[in-house]
Amino acid sequence: MSTTHTSPRPAPATTTPLSRMTALARAELTLLGRTRGALFAALFVPLLMPISVQSAAREMDLAEAGLNTGTLVLPAAVGFSLLFAVYSVLVGAFVVRREELVLKRLRTGELRDIEILAGSALPAVLTGLAQCLLLAAGCVALLDLSAPSAPHLVVLGLLSGLVMCAALAAATASFTRTGESAQVTPMPLLMVSMIGSGMFMPLELLPDRVASVCELLPLTPVVTLVRGGWTGSLSTYEALGTLATAMAWILISVFAVRRWFRWEPRR
Repeated sequence: MSTTHTSPRPAPATTTPLSRMTALARAELTLLGRTRGALFAALFVPLLMPISVQSAAREMDLAEAGLNTGTLVLPAAVGFSLLFAVYSVLVGAFVVRREELVLKRLRTGELRDIEILAGSALPAVLTGLAQCLLLAAGCVALLDLSAPSAPHLVVLGLLSGLVMCAALAAATASFTRTGESAQVTPMPLLMVSMIGSGMFMPLELLPDRVASVCELLPLTPVVTLVRGGWTGSLSTYEALGTLATAMAWILISVFAVRRWFRWEPRR
């Protein structure tokens, strides 16, 4: 009597949250490369905007605020990268993926909600980070800037800005109905940040009451930390208060995403 031996079935491949998010990020990067409008906004607009800031700087008395052209343009360049390469691009990406039922299908697999959002945001976040570093190097080389006086504040400002803009994008996508309207809904934050967050006009040159209100805008802490890290003008108390404002906006955005983010098309 012969016996047959069956080979054991191979164990199913195990995945980790990092591997799942990395795979999703690669797919999202491919889709981003095929979207010309988003690609232009992410790669070229932030590189062009600092030129207009440099032109505007000639009309300001920056010495009164303890600044020069470099310490005005560099934080503004970081802000533009965060707004256009991260925030604006991700609003469109989240909305389009939702309307195409991509997010709904992803939720049926082993990916958790936070992994879907983080993996989808990763390409834009890394693009924004690389662009900020490139612009910082360019400003140092072309505008005769010295090394930052408090580099840890620059790092805190940049990292908090990346997290904040990704969270704000998901929150904005929660209230955006279609891919077409995703070109409009980011505009209020873009305009308010460019005007009031110290990117074109330092808060030190604004009236005190106006400056106090502008300090509470989402991008203001990022610009303030990056600028203060370069100039060394922020005290520990001021830096902690600025960082607390950034963290408050991150928490508000996360709450809004958990409460209102939609995974299926808005019919």
